[in-house]
Amino acid sequence: MYKTIHQYYVYILTNKKNGTLYTGMTNNLERRIFEHKKGLLEGFSKRYGLHKLVYFEIFTDVNEAILREKRIKAWKRQWKINLIIKGNPQWKDLAGDWYD
Repeated sequence: MYKTIHQYYVYILTNKKNGTLYTGMTNNLERRIFEHKKGLLEGFSKRYGLHKLVYFEIFTDVNEAILREKRIKAWKRQWKINLIIKGNPQWKDLAGDWYD
């Protein structure tokens, strides 16, 4: 018997380099980024125009993903910026032109 492997994503969005940051978690990164970019999700990310994907991590355990999201959300802003810079020093939109 085969076990289905699920993927979960913890991600960080911004509106510009060193701009406002939003940390989220989803089981479908493409769909969630589409929702953010098109303004389909009410709340913080829509209010501040946060649709640029600058960081993400992949997990196979939902509980680990939830824990990681909570930990990152509790971090100081500079720690989040350092995390982004480590993997994406130019703050490029990692979603590229998925939805343009």
